[in-house]
Amino acid sequence: MESFEKKKANNLIKEKSPYLLQHAYNPVHWYPWGEEAFLKAREEDKPIFLSIGYSTCHWCHVMERESFEDQEVADLLNREFISIKVDREERPDLDQIYMNACQAMTGQGGWPLTVFITADKKPFFAATYLPKHTRMGMSGLIEFLPRLIEVWKNERERVENSAEEITEALRKHALSNMLEAEHSEREMPSEAFIEQAYRQFEETYDRFDGGFGSSPKFPAPHQLNFLLRYWKRSGSDQALQMVLNTLKAMHRGGIFDQLGYGIHRYSVDREWLVPHFEKMLYDQATTAMAALDAYQASGDPEMARFAQEIFSYVLTELTAPEGGFYSAEDADSEGAEGTFYVWDFEEVQALLGFERGPLVAEYYGITEEGNFEKGKSILHRKGEHGAFAEQRGLTAGDLDQIIEESRQILLKAREERERPFRDDKVITAWNGLMIAALARGAFVLGKPEYAEAANRAAGFINEQLFSADGALLRRYRSEEAAIPAFLEDYAFLVRGLIELSRTTFENRHLEQAEQLTRTMDQLLNQGDGTMLFSSSAENIAGLPVKAEAYDGAMPSGLSISVLNYLQLGRILRDDSLFEKGELLLSRHSDMLERIPTGHSALLTALDYALASSEELIIKGKAGSDAVKELVSPANRIFRPHLDILFQPAEEATARYCKEMRCLAPVDNAGDLKALLEDN
Repeated sequence: MESFEKKKANNLIKEKSPYLLQHAYNPVHWYPWGEEAFLKAREEDKPIFLSIGYSTCHWCHVMERESFEDQEVADLLNREFISIKVDREERPDLDQIYMNACQAMTGQGGWPLTVFITADKKPFFAATYLPKHTRMGMSGLIEFLPRLIEVWKNERERVENSAEEITEALRKHALSNMLEAEHSEREMPSEAFIEQAYRQFEETYDRFDGGFGSSPKFPAPHQLNFLLRYWKRSGSDQALQMVLNTLKAMHRGGIFDQLGYGIHRYSVDREWLVPHFEKMLYDQATTAMAALDAYQASGDPEMARFAQEIFSYVLTELTAPEGGFYSAEDADSEGAEGTFYVWDFEEVQALLGFERGPLVAEYYGITEEGNFEKGKSILHRKGEHGAFAEQRGLTAGDLDQIIEESRQILLKAREERERPFRDDKVITAWNGLMIAALARGAFVLGKPEYAEAANRAAGFINEQLFSADGALLRRYRSEEAAIPAFLEDYAFLVRGLIELSRTTFENRHLEQAEQLTRTMDQLLNQGDGTMLFSSSAENIAGLPVKAEAYDGAMPSGLSISVLNYLQLGRILRDDSLFEKGELLLSRHSDMLERIPTGHSALLTALDYALASSEELIIKGKAGSDAVKELVSPANRIFRPHLDILFQPAEEATARYCKEMRCLAPVDNAGDLKALLEDN
């Protein structure tokens, strides 16, 4: 009977989210977020056990194995609670509200997020990961849940008052920020804000291992994008070196998959050696963009290689046959984190042989003692490739050949292992970032296949992620598109379309970017310098879902919207769009002043707003060799304020304009190169 119960599906079985489906056969009687669950909670007078996570979350897996697959915990939850599962990647609005509640109550947050709420969606207790039994200072579900139920049944007024107080505090915080913005008379932030942010980055920069602070270390490429713009603005070699050293440390570290490529989520140590092994699409996109910018700024070939290797991983492992990009790959396989990626010294020697094995093991830092759990090694590289070759009496070319042949052998052997789970849902926002990265890659590296992949993804979104009435949607999986788009979906998709227009000279992408921006503006811009994160009519305890300018793992959707407003305003000669961007900047200037390093994407938008307008107007036949050859000098220089516009014509010419004053057109790459260097 117990075995039958464990195999019986719960209410998640009809969902599309891979995360929810992972829990569809738990003995917990899970419900998806929806009115059915809240109605049942009201009818049975029960509190709601709300669990929020995502499919590639390591500690979510741990909590599932320990508790949600455990019959004792399930019986307790099923008897006393209505249990709801939410995929934070599908519903970032819910995640934001209840994460804010958790942080307000406990001073910390993370996933899995565990929140106890009333039937009217008001939170009264919150935590993150909870073990089955109390240990190491963490309350266990078995001991904690009965105490909470006792309070629910015997001290209901106290619970409801607490829920109301917490909700009211969250409401006041959100509304106070909006009112503060509405009544603020602050002017546009000045260049001093950019200087202040740089000084703070300089103070926290790790001069030994790259990155900022100690550990854990996150890729945070939006910080590097800002620093490159600071370098361009100020000429600070230190800013450029901070970026290059950080990207090289990441590229050579264990945070980067040295065999199959792709960047892992973050490093638990300061040396970038031991990663949290999940791979997210957004990290691939934003890291590749930073590497491309760094390549343009420095000409360092390692930066180009870094971006190309990320694209190789995405196009091989995260691309759907129809053209969209999948969301993520898990950290876990065979019941443990990192198993797919780590190696025994003896295994490598057996695969590569006595002659090559020791050399390759040394190159990748594979030792008999190991640098990870159970004597396993995480592959990483120390020092320069050329220096390693020279020390061993090899040419760089010879070493390249040995490493590449060995990599293929190890990669083939690794494919025999159990592969981590892949989350194959397509998220509009994350696809927008990847479209932007690939389009930029095609432009900078002269790789038309990247533009083709970006175009296919944009086509997939147009075909599958708009509703019948033309509304943009958030998620596609298993032939179903659902969930109204959030601010970041609009912002990141528009960013991708702007980059795609710049690369392909197809003005239809620019036209769609404008259309989506105007739709987003109508739905989400409050007109007072604030934006909503969601346009959903769903009332979640009366809490406004305000968009934050603070960057997280991804750049803030609000900040990217600001850049979109500004850039489209210049390109389209629409002052009203540019002014919307300026208003958002001015209303968030207090945040830029208080926490500058937490607002890198907004600072990047500010850098664009403060710069003189620059345009390169290309005329000719789109896709022609003459146009490609003519524009090639612009591909190789870092000009973050230079907007490139295209106008169809019979002959290929380029005209440079600054502050609406244009120079005489040129018709060859040499003259364009000289013109750009002179200006």
